[in-house]
Amino acid sequence: MKKKIAVIPGDGIGPEIIRQSVNVLNAIGKVWLHEFEYIYALPGAETDQAGSFLPDKAIEACLQCDAILSGMVMTTSGGDGNPAMEKNGRPGDLAKALQLYANVRPVTVFPSLHHLSPLKTKQVQGTDLVIVRELNEAEHPAPAETVEEPDQGINGEIWTGKVIERVCHLGFQYAMQRRKKLTIVERGTPGPWLNTATEMAEQYPGVEVSGMLIENAVTELILHPQQFDVVVTEELSGNILVKETGALTGATGLLASASMGNRIALFEPVQTADAQVSGKDIANPVGSILSAAMLLEYLGMKREALAVREAVHWALKNNFVTRDMDPVNFYLTSTMGELLCEYISNQPPEELQSNTEQSTII
Repeated sequence: MKKKIAVIPGDGIGPEIIRQSVNVLNAIGKVWLHEFEYIYALPGAETDQAGSFLPDKAIEACLQCDAILSGMVMTTSGGDGNPAMEKNGRPGDLAKALQLYANVRPVTVFPSLHHLSPLKTKQVQGTDLVIVRELNEAEHPAPAETVEEPDQGINGEIWTGKVIERVCHLGFQYAMQRRKKLTIVERGTPGPWLNTATEMAEQYPGVEVSGMLIENAVTELILHPQQFDVVVTEELSGNILVKETGALTGATGLLASASMGNRIALFEPVQTADAQVSGKDIANPVGSILSAAMLLEYLGMKREALAVREAVHWALKNNFVTRDMDPVNFYLTSTMGELLCEYISNQPPEELQSNTEQSTII
């Protein structure tokens, strides 16, 4: 199978960890006889300084590909020359230009890394959930008179019924492939999101739908994270919840994410660009590599995605970790990539089957 992948190296540690993700994809290609063509695009601080953060050519290149693999992207801040990292890992105008409507954040606490979490082992063990949150619309809502079938949220936020439905559909699809439990998180009082999900539930037999207010969800996510399977929410509540997930894992460098659109999807790690450690070969590439696994699954290569996750589990179980996880006995960024590629290359495809992690992308 031949696929074209747009690559946005990004800023800071972005190019270093993206390089390892590309190496892992190439290792998968050799074992499973796939051909990956990479088209490199350049959104980031350098293009911003040149007068255009988001060159038209970069967007055109991305939309001509089957998927996008991205590093962390920075923009320059108001005049002081210091790069300022966007909270969700890439500026919102990139998401809008690519028409990305939902962010997907899988959160798995690896058994061998319970000690990294500031929470007790009994609180985090067995944590395996997916947060699906809406992008863009609630931040800059259109006037009510211009929106088809508007649903009014608190603080004047407005979502169209279609926006809520497509995000909920995505959440239901994940739930059907996982433990069939969907939790809707809203602010204020249960409103359009829970109402819409409840009405849609008959399309997804067996999926249990429940609602939770954000005030309660932030507590439950810390005290009892195992209760969650798939969480669907709007932008602001989603931002609050995903920030908590770093406390569950103890290392944001382990977290992957995807942003889904009607035409294309973008896959990127969760950690910041961390310009202070860039170029030192000490950044954690695992989140980026797990994002590449999500990309493979999006392209229909589920066995290949499982192979990447199996390699990651093997590495972490055997204490092959980077400096952010062990400041004394650690492996370099490039060495981590080499170990994972070697594991994938030396395992027959029929043996690369993971029984330690559920599918997290459709």
